[in-house]
Amino acid sequence: MTLTELIQLLADGLVLGSMYGLIAVGYTMVYGILQLINFAHGEIFMLGGFGALFVYAWVPGLQSVSLWLALPVLLIAGIIIAVTAAVAAERFAYRPLRRAPRLAPLIAAIGLSLFLQQVVFNFFTLPGESVGVTAPVAFPQLPGKPLEIGGVAISHAAVLTVVVAALCMTGLAWFVRRTRTGRAMQATAQDPATARLMGIDTDRVIVIAFAIGAVLAAVACVTQGLRLGLISYNMGFIAGLKGFTAAVLGGIGNIRGAMLGGVVLGVAESAASGILPHIPSLSMFGGSVWKDVWAFVILIVVLLIRPQGLLGERVADRA
Repeated sequence: MTLTELIQLLADGLVLGSMYGLIAVGYTMVYGILQLINFAHGEIFMLGGFGALFVYAWVPGLQSVSLWLALPVLLIAGIIIAVTAAVAAERFAYRPLRRAPRLAPLIAAIGLSLFLQQVVFNFFTLPGESVGVTAPVAFPQLPGKPLEIGGVAISHAAVLTVVVAALCMTGLAWFVRRTRTGRAMQATAQDPATARLMGIDTDRVIVIAFAIGAVLAAVACVTQGLRLGLISYNMGFIAGLKGFTAAVLGGIGNIRGAMLGGVVLGVAESAASGILPHIPSLSMFGGSVWKDVWAFVILIVVLLIRPQGLLGERVADRA
């Protein structure tokens, strides 16, 4: 393997990891406040992509302009759909179970995940197509040839993914640290009962956490659609598992850890699946068919060494 090929793998892994990190933040924010693993978050991610595609396909004249000009409309549409679904899920599926045993909201999240998949599977439609999507559907592609830097090819969508992820994380860090709502989120995550006594509307804080996670998930799905040219009704399952893996890897409950876990997971997954085929004794375990397996192998190894994740706090540190 040449140095150029290795750099290409690392670049691809960075792009993949940025997408994982955006999804992971949604898991880690909700868990940090509610101690809830929102397994329907992968389907919120999926809805963001289908919401963007629906608007692009059905709004008159949108396909006749450059996709660069239409892209803000696609992002806004995807965000609106994803946020609406996430807020509705919090209000009608999770809030009534907030005082129930922890297993109840977990089962509700799994059921909601299957429900959202079936909604898209049975009711999503494109112009001239039958109702429902049983196979992956085409997503619009950004025009122009990939950028080449020293023999490393980077698509416009890949650059957009990394840039948008960096901007989103910078904006989120500022929001959490500098705004009154952000400080309220920190207080609620630390001690919800005390936060309520201090006059913080914890229900509002929880809704905002779900909404922010949905915004980042929708952005992640739109950028993935632009990179791959396809989206599918069941894409949220694997993406959600990878996002959750990244959140645990970085230290679930830690926002910076979620993004770090995503980048580490993406780079390691890309490198492992690209390098192992060139090692004769390990070639049978390499390639894209093994990348999902390696994602969880990496998680297990890290947790064996550091159970709280890369940036997570030890139980003793919280005491």
